[in-house]
Amino acid sequence: MGGHHVAAGVVLLAGTVFFIAWRYYRRPHRQPLPARGWAGLGIVVLAEALLFLHAGWFIAVYFTPIVWTGYILLADGLVASLRGESRITRSPAGFLALAFWSIPLWLIFEAYNLRLGGWVYVGMPLSPALDDLGYAWAFATIWPGIYETTDLLEALGLFAGRFQPQRPSRGGVRLLVALAGLVMVTVPVLVPSSIGGYLFGSVWVGFVLLLDPLLYAWHGPSLLRDWERGAYTKLGCLLVAGWVSGILWEFWNYWAGARWLYVFHIEQGWKIFQMPAPGFAGFPPFAVECWVMFETLRTLWVHLTAAGKQPELAHTRV
Repeated sequence: MGGHHVAAGVVLLAGTVFFIAWRYYRRPHRQPLPARGWAGLGIVVLAEALLFLHAGWFIAVYFTPIVWTGYILLADGLVASLRGESRITRSPAGFLALAFWSIPLWLIFEAYNLRLGGWVYVGMPLSPALDDLGYAWAFATIWPGIYETTDLLEALGLFAGRFQPQRPSRGGVRLLVALAGLVMVTVPVLVPSSIGGYLFGSVWVGFVLLLDPLLYAWHGPSLLRDWERGAYTKLGCLLVAGWVSGILWEFWNYWAGARWLYVFHIEQGWKIFQMPAPGFAGFPPFAVECWVMFETLRTLWVHLTAAGKQPELAHTRV
């Protein structure tokens, strides 16, 4: 990989961080950064320093989950300084659930990867137990990282305000959207892998189209319902959070001892860090997809637990 590709990535990262810092310091009524925010910043800085000092196998192998743990604490602290509360302080159990479910949700994409061959992992020749710890820890930071970044962007006032409300969508239209999503997430694994390998992008979008109409029907958080109300804050912040998370993923991954390499056959000669440049377009919809997948899981859980309580409530009334 040429050095100019790394330089381009560093410039993109610096611009992204500068924009967030600029928006942060312009916000009125900021409170001091709480201790967890400073701790998170310290973890990031210390991890970077130890990595470049080649301070042992632990930091090299577990660099990605360590630095993302620090970033999540920092982002949560920044949100708290802007809003007075944050995801961790508002619901510690909810945050832990987000981290827990991040692992099986990401494994869905690992299953796709077995068929479509988008990436491979290198640099973890330890023991099965230590390797699994690294995978689980890293996967557990994916959804929290996206959610915390989205919270931060919302707290920074991005895409605030409302636009012209739209007509409520028809049930038939929502059904067609869901069916289109179903096609997009199934066709890549039904066609030969030589063709499916070029269709990973449809997976990044397909789950959004498949699941958001279900959220709408279940009266859960729905981007389509937001659109009908003229509210685009969540969608806009998710898309930007995908970019922010993506550039951070690729920056930290490039230097890590244990990292992923992209092997899909699209623009492999033009990379920024380890990612072929066109692949960066996948991060914004991926963040939207992560949100829709977890909100579907959470909404389904609410419906199931509410249904489970019905007999008990009925018995109590009797």
